[in-house]
Amino acid sequence: MKVSDAWMQKTLGGLDPAPISGAWELRPRAAATCVDLQLQTCSDAAYNQTAFPSPLEHRSREALEASSEYVLLSVLHHLLEGQCNPDLRLLGCAMVRVLKRTAARCAHIAKTYSIGRSFDGRELLVIEFSGRPGQHELMEPEVKLIGNIHGNEVAGREMLIYLAQYLCTEYLLGSPRIQRLLNSTRIHLLPSMNPDGYEVAAAEGAGYNGWTSGRQNAQNLDLNRNFPDLTSEFYRLASSRGARTDHLAIPQHYWWGKVAPETKAIMKWMRTTPFVLSASLHGGDLVVSYPFDFSQHPHEEKMFSPTPDEKMFKLLARAYADVHPMMMDRSENRCGGNFLKTGSIINGADWYSFTGGMSDFNYLHSNCFEITVELGCVKFPPEEALYTLWQHNKEPLLTFVEMVHRGIKGMVVDKFGKPVRNARVSVKGIRHDVTTGGDYWRLLPPGSHIVIAQAPGYSRVIKKVTIPARMKRAGRVDFILQPLPAGTQKFLQGPRRSSPSLQDPLEGAGPSGEPLGARRQPEASGGKPWWWSYFTSLSQHKPRWLLKY
Repeated sequence: MKVSDAWMQKTLGGLDPAPISGAWELRPRAAATCVDLQLQTCSDAAYNQTAFPSPLEHRSREALEASSEYVLLSVLHHLLEGQCNPDLRLLGCAMVRVLKRTAARCAHIAKTYSIGRSFDGRELLVIEFSGRPGQHELMEPEVKLIGNIHGNEVAGREMLIYLAQYLCTEYLLGSPRIQRLLNSTRIHLLPSMNPDGYEVAAAEGAGYNGWTSGRQNAQNLDLNRNFPDLTSEFYRLASSRGARTDHLAIPQHYWWGKVAPETKAIMKWMRTTPFVLSASLHGGDLVVSYPFDFSQHPHEEKMFSPTPDEKMFKLLARAYADVHPMMMDRSENRCGGNFLKTGSIINGADWYSFTGGMSDFNYLHSNCFEITVELGCVKFPPEEALYTLWQHNKEPLLTFVEMVHRGIKGMVVDKFGKPVRNARVSVKGIRHDVTTGGDYWRLLPPGSHIVIAQAPGYSRVIKKVTIPARMKRAGRVDFILQPLPAGTQKFLQGPRRSSPSLQDPLEGAGPSGEPLGARRQPEASGGKPWWWSYFTSLSQHKPRWLLKY
């Protein structure tokens, strides 16, 4: 009997197989009830009956399907020599069911939530992982991974389904790396941003899907061309000394055009969650690209067009590419071989220029740094190729998520220790600030940096920090701002916002019902602000100013 057969048989039921003339005889154990084997996955098992309770003490089919062993089978079926080979090309409700089942199995570290619906009404379902799912924790960075923005580019969708089950299973199995990651990071996975387009592509199937069939959403919109063009505004402002070029407002004329509900859902999601790092998973080539995607060339031709954070974006891109076995393959004839000289990474606009991309929008509208990963030249790979893709991308995905802990983090507070709202953290020589409502994260490359914290009504504080090349955890740099004397307050230009007289289509309730722009509140804190638990933990006596909040 092969090891994979034994392991799967032990997991799926309490029947002892014995080889007789090349066949399997199923012998139920004593005091067990023999029932038909009807499972959502592993339907290709070599037998059709099982017994409960099983050797692993599963007393029902429902208990079996909720077990970590069963989840592990669905992720590692190729390691089991094909003995459990579910079709992971998950359609619509099947993907939702798997994500919800995974969250139920790991309820202490995972939960699902919806950020909205597609044009045809399909749910845009996210599964998140963290030590305290459902809330932002102080000093814990937030990461999002998005797949299937183009409906016919399926590999990213499947990789995130694999990743969700892998994180759950490895956490339960006690993996130090995964437990450390989930206890210090809040990870959000959106496997399919374009479920309507996916259904069109899936109807044709792998091997039959055209290069563009299902690429757009149900409104025939390319979602990665549907975001506000803030890059043109950046180029305009960059020539003006002192003008803010970060956290740019969405221009009002953008709303006069056709805005997809999927695009709007992503923008709302970004308003409610303080993301630090993001990746969008695509297909059609094998390379990692980074902003800007829209060229600064006057005729919009392809041209190297870096952001102020060029060094950091290159580090993020290399973190993925340098541990991807195929991206590091030195053959020029392979998929993506034309990017070999650049190490399988490229500035997006230096590849080809387009406007309305999601990565540029993330960088210019929020604190979030996003890269684009092209997973392979086959947009709709066959089912048998998925596990190999997972093997190639598992380590790059984990390494990339861990990059959120590079740079510096900290608190910006006043002299009483209260978080300063509307503060911003600047780095000399990098014309891109991050904003904070208390805690902040600033991705930075190794080296020495002059960091400045400031807010309206307060004097600025300047610190010099040095980040060692081998440092893999963000350094803690806190700032205490002192109020300016009366009559000497200087005007500090804040983020560019739309006119208050104009209605913001993104205002209102966010994905989970909270007001947009506000962080999620701890569920058990009686409505206290998100930073409450941190300050109350500093002393057994709660500061009086907290009680006045």
